[in-house]
Amino acid sequence: MNEWVVVAIVAFVVLFGAKKLPDLARGLGQGIKEFKKAVKDEDQEPAGKIEQPKP
Repeated sequence: MNEWVVVAIVAFVVLFGAKKLPDLARGLGQGIKEFKKAVKDEDQEPAGKIEQPKP
């Protein structure tokens, strides 16, 4: 399994270049962070509470 990890890392470096990898990783990390925040916020909202429109 370790050899596949090395092959994958080499493939990413060849495809994207060493300069682009930190930017890609940073963007991926920010996306995961936002997703976790959205899931956490969704869990904190009370379930079944529906606001009725005021007349």
